[in-house]
Amino acid sequence: MKLIFIGADHEVTGSCHYLNACGKHILVDYGMEQGINVFENSELPVQEALIDYVLLTHAHVDHSGLIPLLSARGFRGRILATKATADLCSIMLRDCAHIQMQEAEWKNRKAKRSAEITPHEPIYSMEDADTAIRRIVPCDYGREIELCEGLKIRFTDVGHLLGSSSIEVWATEEDVTRKIVFSGDIGNKNQPLIKDPSLTESADYVVMESTYGDRFHPGDHPDYVTELTKILKETFDRGGNVVIPSFAVGRTQEMLYFLRKIKVEGLVKGHEDFPVYVDSPLAVDATNIFHQNEMTCFDEEALAMVRAGINPLSFPGLSLSITSEESKAINFENTPKVIISASGMCEAGRIRHHLKHNLWRKECTILFVGYQAVGTLGRALIEGVKEVKLFGETIDVRASIKGLAGMSGHADKNGLIEWIGGFKEKPRRVFVVHGEDTVCKVFTECLRIEHGIKAYAPYSGTVFNLLSDKLEYEAEPIPIKKKARTVSDVFARLLAAGQRLLAIIHKNEGRANKDLAKFADQVNSLCDKWDD
Repeated sequence: MKLIFIGADHEVTGSCHYLNACGKHILVDYGMEQGINVFENSELPVQEALIDYVLLTHAHVDHSGLIPLLSARGFRGRILATKATADLCSIMLRDCAHIQMQEAEWKNRKAKRSAEITPHEPIYSMEDADTAIRRIVPCDYGREIELCEGLKIRFTDVGHLLGSSSIEVWATEEDVTRKIVFSGDIGNKNQPLIKDPSLTESADYVVMESTYGDRFHPGDHPDYVTELTKILKETFDRGGNVVIPSFAVGRTQEMLYFLRKIKVEGLVKGHEDFPVYVDSPLAVDATNIFHQNEMTCFDEEALAMVRAGINPLSFPGLSLSITSEESKAINFENTPKVIISASGMCEAGRIRHHLKHNLWRKECTILFVGYQAVGTLGRALIEGVKEVKLFGETIDVRASIKGLAGMSGHADKNGLIEWIGGFKEKPRRVFVVHGEDTVCKVFTECLRIEHGIKAYAPYSGTVFNLLSDKLEYEAEPIPIKKKARTVSDVFARLLAAGQRLLAIIHKNEGRANKDLAKFADQVNSLCDKWDD
């Protein structure tokens, strides 16, 4: 019974943990890395086709975005997630595939203007995303689910995003049971729409995030409506637009909730009828999914509005932009307005077009409402960069750059301590993950010294034996080196297909000799065709 750490170890994105128990290969999350990553991630310890289960804590891309790659490489197991997470993944994984295909197309167009002749392929296709989505099994909060003999799980609402969860895993081998809890991303209290994080009472081992493990949100719960109203009025009085780079899922819906209150109460004096544009097809689809899951995921305040017949995410003056033509038209409308667009870290999507049109205008405001990872355009703007390059053009940054203090879906240090303090007995060990390098170290020391918890922050590749309670391999950090492009994306795809074939061969061990002989003949025939 082993736990191997793969991704988001001393880093914030690319979450992935591997659990080998009861003869099964299990991944908890398989996320995409975003921004600058400092350390190399280990390869999966088994081939993708051999993985039996993926347990998904929530739908954010840094936890789910590489699941279609599993499908592309032969994964045919089950993906278990809450119902709301399953609904969100049905749109988000397709959106990821669309982005991969767009980027490959752009690289190929660019290559035609240079000496490069190697074609670029997306890391996975829309078909891969669809295959993965079909394998998602929606689960209810709070219900114990038996995966197989010796393995059961339970999802608990952790208040980070619609459908987000911590996952309890009970694994029994040779009459010995170990309980492992994966925290997922722990939510901030008093967020609009969704419930506060629920606590878990017991665990032998905890794998715990630490994103904000070195900082505190404002002591008093911020009055976002008042602060947002002030920013809107100041910007509109100057004749500018308020551009909000926002994650399509979660943060966009929160902003709509606040803007509805501002509009209904007429708080922006002199600009009561200001228009609001949500320029993200993904955000529009996600908002519909919020409505579909309101009875199981909304908090009491939002549910009270729903029961009173009020849509908490809609108001007069709200426009939803779906087509590219609708998106382009927004910046040719001179009325001061709010533009909410993805992506939240400004790394891709329509927001980059809106930045191109508004960053150079001193009357405008770019308002950040979420975490900006190191190496992203959003982080650079927050840190005061004077110019940026968008679509090959250098743009001066003259707009006012602001952020809503404390606006975060992540618990701060106090919230993390409260969550781990909810266990009635201290776990045998807490593994600290999903935080920048320094943050992981600081939070680990906090748990050990201030709270008497046996805590450890593993680097990618670390192997822990859950039965013997010992580290089998303690990985060292391996800084990322810039790699030369040695093989084409198409050849990499061929290598992945070969790995899948080898995995299928191993899975067929023990079948009837007649079937194995037939399989061998088919493989040899394929080899003969290409061995020239």
